Amino acid sequence: MTDPVVHIDQLSLQYAGVVVLDQLDWQVRRGEHWLIGGKSGSGKSALAKSLAGLEKTSGSIQINFDYESSLPPRILYVSNWYQFTNLEGDRNFYYQQRYNKQQKNDTLTVYAELSAYAESEGLSLADLEPYLALFEFADLKGTQLIELSSGEHKKLQLIKALWLRPQLLIVDEPYTGLDNASRRKLNSFFEDLAARGVQLILVTNETDLPDCMNRFAEIEKGKINPVNTIKALSMDVNRTRQTLPAFLKEAPASSSDVMVHMENIHVRYGDKVVLRGVDWTVRAGEKWLLQGHNGSGKSTLLSLVTGDHPQAYANNISLFGQPRGSGESIWEIKERIGIISPELHWYFDKTARVWQAIASGFYDSIGLFQQVSYEKRQKIDQLLAFFELTDVKDRLVTTLPLGQQRLVLLARTIVKNPPLLILDEPCQGLDHTQTALFNTVVDELCGFGKTLIYVGHYETQLPNCLEKKMILEKGEAKLIEEMNELVC
Repeated sequence: MTDPVVHIDQLSLQYAGVVVLDQLDWQVRRGEHWLIGGKSGSGKSALAKSLAGLEKTSGSIQINFDYESSLPPRILYVSNWYQFTNLEGDRNFYYQQRYNKQQKNDTLTVYAELSAYAESEGLSLADLEPYLALFEFADLKGTQLIELSSGEHKKLQLIKALWLRPQLLIVDEPYTGLDNASRRKLNSFFEDLAARGVQLILVTNETDLPDCMNRFAEIEKGKINPVNTIKALSMDVNRTRQTLPAFLKEAPASSSDVMVHMENIHVRYGDKVVLRGVDWTVRAGEKWLLQGHNGSGKSTLLSLVTGDHPQAYANNISLFGQPRGSGESIWEIKERIGIISPELHWYFDKTARVWQAIASGFYDSIGLFQQVSYEKRQKIDQLLAFFELTDVKDRLVTTLPLGQQRLVLLARTIVKNPPLLILDEPCQGLDHTQTALFNTVVDELCGFGKTLIYVGHYETQLPNCLEKKMILEKGEAKLIEEMNELVC
C-alpha cells in the first residue's frame, strides 16, 4: 500500500488554555476527498489551518507529495475570510474605507494581485482567463481589493486555488458569500480538480456538494471521527427558547411612515457604474428581502442608507422622512439603524470582548470607547442571557466560534432597539441549525414594529416575516414584488 498523502500522529492544539485538538490521529489516502463538518467550535478550522502550517501545534504532520505529478507539490489553504493588506502591508482598514474614493488607490487592483500571485507561483497569466470568465471577474481586473464585496473576495481566493491546482487543496467554508450560480460553478470546478488528481478537504456543513466527495468526518473532543455519510454528522443542539428581553418588545419610536425613499440613484467610480437609476421606498413596518448576484450593488445600496458611502449626499435620498443633507449628522442617522454585515464583521475591533462588542451598538462604533451606564449594562446582561453568551462575556470575540460571533453582532445590532434593522447576509458561515435560530430571533423581533431589510441568497434559509423583495442585477433594480408565499 502506498504512503498516505497526509499522515497525522498525536496532533494537539490549545487556544488560551482550551484544548481544541487532543492527540488527534488521521490519514488521508490518495483518491480520498474529505468533508470535515459537525458542530461549530469543534476544531474544524483549527485542523485545516494546522495542516497548512498556520498553527503552532505539537505532534507530527507528514505530507507525502507525488513528485512525478504535473501538479505542484503544494498544500493550499483557502480561509473562510481573506485578509488582504494595503500597499504598505497594513491590514488596519476601517469600515467605511471601502466606499471612500479618497482611499481608492490604497490597495492593489485585482489584476495586480493576480499578477503578483502568478509571479510567486510560476503561473501563466494566459491560463487565467477561463477562471475569470466563469466567476464573472473579467470586468473586475481594475477594481481595488478594498472595493470588492465579501462574495467577490471569496471568488478571488477560489480563482487563485483553481488556477494553481495544488496537490492538496483545503477550503474552509467554500460556499460562504457565494450566490446559487457561483456555488454550482464552484462544484463543477471541484469535480474537474479531483479528476486531474487534486485532493480536496472541504470544511463545511453544506449538503449540496460535488459528487467527488467520498469521505466524511467530524471532530469530537479533539479527535477525528469518520462517519459514513454527511447526514451522520453531528449538528448543534437546538437552543432552549429564551424569552425576548422586555425592552425589545417595545415598538421603536418612529417619526415617519417612510423609513427609506430613493429616487433615480446613481453611484459610479470613474467609468465603473455600481448603481444605475434605482428607485426604492421602504415604509415603516415593512420587511424587505434584497437579493442579487455577488457584486450586483447590494452592499453599496445599503451603505447609502447607513450614510457610510460619501455619494449618499449626491443622490436623492430621504431617511425617516428627512432628505439626506438637510442638517442631520451621520450619527443621528445611525442611532435609528441597527446593522450587521460581513464587512462590519471583518473590520470589527479585534481587541473587543463580547460584552464590549454588544455595548458598542449603543454608540455605533467599531469597538467600545465610552463608559457604559447602569441602565445600558442591564440591557447588555439581558442580551447576554438571551443569546446564552453570559459564560463567554469576557472573552475576545475573535476567540469564539463563528456562530457565536454572529450572535454577538446581532446582539450589538438590536441593543438600542432601533426602528430599522439592516441584516446583510447575517447567516454567512452559520450552519443550518444556527441559521434557523438566528432567523427565529429575527422573526420575533420584527413582531414588535421594526422595519427590516434582509440580504440573503437562499429562500430556504430566510426569516418567515419577509413580505417584499427587490432583486438587483448589475446595479439596476430588475424586480420589485410582493412575496406572497415564502417556503421556509
